Amino acid sequence: MLGLHRFNEADAGAAEEALLACCGSHRWALRLTAHRPYPDIESLLAAASEASYDLRPADLAEALADESWMPQPLLGMRAPGSQAAHTALRAAHAAYEARFGHVFVVCLEGVEPEEMLDTVLTSIRTRLANDLDEERLVAADELRRIALMRLAHLVARHSAEAGAR
Repeated sequence: MLGLHRFNEADAGAAEEALLACCGSHRWALRLTAHRPYPDIESLLAAASEASYDLRPADLAEALADESWMPQPLLGMRAPGSQAAHTALRAAHAAYEARFGHVFVVCLEGVEPEEMLDTVLTSIRTRLANDLDEERLVAADELRRIALMRLAHLVARHSAEAGAR
C-alpha cells in the first residue's frame, strides 16, 4: 500500500509521467491522475482497465507509437531459439508493421522464457490474418493487459523502495 500512497500523494505531473511509462496515451494517464486517490491497488487497476477500454483510435495510435520508442529489441528476440527462428521472427515483425503501421504488442505475462519466441511468432502470424479493425481491437486489449501489468509492477516497486528505507 505504500507505493499506492506515494502514487496518490504525488503531484499531478509526476503521477502522469509514471503512468505514461505504463501506457503512452496522455488521455489515459490524465484520466487516472484526475481520479486519485485510489483506496487500494485493485481500484487503481480497475480504473486503468476501464480507461483502456475508453481509448479512442487516436489515443490507441499514440500509445502504440510510444511502444515503438521503447528502448528494447523486437519482442521475443532475447528468447532462446535457433537462428532460423529469430530470422523468422524479424520477418514477421516487419510484415506486421508494414501491414498495420505500428509495432506488434502482446502481453507475455506468465510465458516461460523458453516458450517466448514461439508464442510471439505464433501470435504475430495469427494476427497478420486480422483485418485492420479486428487487429485494432486485439492490439488495444494486449496494450491494456501490458499497461495493467506495468502499473501493478510500478506500484509494487514503489512499495518495495519505500520499505527499504
